[in-house]
Amino acid sequence: MNRKINRIRAIDSHTGGEPTRVIIAGFPDLGNGSIGEKLELFRSGFDQMRSAVVREPRGHEAMVGALLTEPADPECAAGVIFFNNVGFLKMCGHGTIGLVKTLEFLEKIGPGLHRIETVVGTVEAELDEKGFVTIQNVPSYRSARLVEIPVPGYGSVKGDVAWGGNWFFLIENNELEISLKNLDRLTDFTWQVRRALVKEGITGENGGEIDHIEVFGKTDRADSKNFVLCPGKEFDRSPCGTGTSAKLACLYEEGKIREGEIWRQESITGSVFEGRVKIVDQKIIPLIRGTAFITGENDLIFDEGDPFCFGF
Repeated sequence: MNRKINRIRAIDSHTGGEPTRVIIAGFPDLGNGSIGEKLELFRSGFDQMRSAVVREPRGHEAMVGALLTEPADPECAAGVIFFNNVGFLKMCGHGTIGLVKTLEFLEKIGPGLHRIETVVGTVEAELDEKGFVTIQNVPSYRSARLVEIPVPGYGSVKGDVAWGGNWFFLIENNELEISLKNLDRLTDFTWQVRRALVKEGITGENGGEIDHIEVFGKTDRADSKNFVLCPGKEFDRSPCGTGTSAKLACLYEEGKIREGEIWRQESITGSVFEGRVKIVDQKIIPLIRGTAFITGENDLIFDEGDPFCFGF
């Protein structure tokens, strides 16, 4: 029996424990438009491929996908569209680090400064001789401080609303210890917070959905330790690049860090990003430093006769 079988080539990596699957060949043509136009074509015409790449049985709920595209700006090394188990991400810090290390693995770039087109703007990434990547993220800021909401089962909760490439609600001094042994309780708490934000009509600027919830506390290994719930109800295994960016913006606006001062952010798995800010035209520009490791080269096979071809 003849059945149509398609293949997509992908490189897998992890950044601080958080996986990234970069599609490098075989994806349907999205045209020659801007990165935003390519995203809309992806969303409207090929969303089943998003599900197929990152969800079971080929992936898992925590996997983040990255579609490598030709940049519209010839000065950029690449364009990228990030996505996960439930939709598309505006920006992804750990994914950008993973993308840069993937490009290095493919011998498309070497140490130096590289520009990457993302849906929220162009970011810069510097690959150093030791294999670490420092990403210069989009301008970040806090839009609301100590917003108080009632959370069923947890009472009144206060947090800051901040932008780091995605919208975050950042909560300090939670009673739960940030550790893997409390994973179920942390997941439930942050999910209830996200639902409460929706119920109360609290958003980022221009109605932007707050789809990342971050709880942070003390640790002996860094300046802070966090737990980040991502849009698909999975937790970030890394310290979260956009979440660290949002955190840095809040710290700077409160006068708790100075320009250029290093802030070390630990994840729930124990991995660490180094962050700092610089000020350009009165805007807070976060810089996040970490590294990634290649974990596999894959030919993803799509058999039209497979009832789970497009994931579940």
